[in-house]
Amino acid sequence: MKSLSTRRVLLGITGGIAAYKSAELTRLLIKAGAEVRVVMTRAATEFITPLTMQALSGNRVHTELLDAEAEAGMGHIELARWPDLILIAPASADFIARLAVGHASDILSTLVLASKAPLAIAPAMNQAMWSNAATQENLNILRQRGAMVFGPGTGDQACGDNGPGRMTEPQELLELSAALFPTGLLAGLKVTITAGPTQEAIDPVRYISNRSSGKMGYALAAEAAAAGALVTLISGPVALATPDRVKRIDVVSAEEMLAASVEAVRDCDIFVGVAAVADYRLEQVATQKIKKSADSLVLNLVRNPDIISTIAALEKRPFTVGFAAETDNMEDFGVEKLQRKKLDLLFANDAGATLGSDSIAAIALWPTGRAELGPASKRAVAVQMLAIIKERLDAK
Repeated sequence: MKSLSTRRVLLGITGGIAAYKSAELTRLLIKAGAEVRVVMTRAATEFITPLTMQALSGNRVHTELLDAEAEAGMGHIELARWPDLILIAPASADFIARLAVGHASDILSTLVLASKAPLAIAPAMNQAMWSNAATQENLNILRQRGAMVFGPGTGDQACGDNGPGRMTEPQELLELSAALFPTGLLAGLKVTITAGPTQEAIDPVRYISNRSSGKMGYALAAEAAAAGALVTLISGPVALATPDRVKRIDVVSAEEMLAASVEAVRDCDIFVGVAAVADYRLEQVATQKIKKSADSLVLNLVRNPDIISTIAALEKRPFTVGFAAETDNMEDFGVEKLQRKKLDLLFANDAGATLGSDSIAAIALWPTGRAELGPASKRAVAVQMLAIIKERLDAK
């Protein structure tokens, strides 16, 4: 079955006994990698509680159109922009009729009108209601507008009848939903990326750092998420927005970045160390601002931990990718670093031409080969890098 990794599914639940199946559907969607937010009509809350759906989805359940807690009370518009798919399961005959005529009388019908996301409907009703000409006409109207109708199934019904109208089973709804989306290069893989500089304190107002902008790491995080990966971005201090669908962990020092990295790779398939980690930190950080009292100042530095080497040395290590930003002998130093740190793959680049820039050229190095990438934008080269990472991961 295709993955729903990183996909956003807004699950609408309307009033009907089949609402109990929405709990299992939510569980399956999340297991397939989707993020799920639930919207319920008032009638739906008579069959299954919002608390149950909140516990299963991990997100607040929406039941009211006007939300005083949302900014300007317009949370439904923000929610309408969020999903990749609106799936209404179960969809009652009444709700289908209201959609067909464009009602916006509750939060769910309003979201459907306000959203540009694909709409899928899983009808659930008595067999006579399903067969009624009005219901069929309403469904035809919705199909003509681009809505997809999943089901219904045929069988015994809660009312005692037997025939068409049963809600399609959750597993089949999951497969039908997943089939709507192409599977990305990294679908379902968990990727951890470090990015940006670290800052090593001298005193409360000064620090040692470098010129890294974080752009390459952020480009990789954005493209990995777009390729279907579950991405954790461990970032030093940068002036960049968090890429969409990426979990970001902010750190400052090398020791903080190491701790976050070790924790993240406990459940990780690929680790990419892009961050420009400071090689040294102060042996003793001053607790008060150091005053300008002499013509020279001596700082005693000690080596920082080597994050990429630490990850590569773990007993249960992920596929480990390093970066080498060099000012000379780029490929020679890259090969040496690849071998010394026992990495699976390394990207070497010219630091002087890359730092702060939006473009990059790099050499991909692995134990049995090499490839040249760019020059091109960092987003474009990130796509090339991820293709090589997946190729080498599969080969391993």
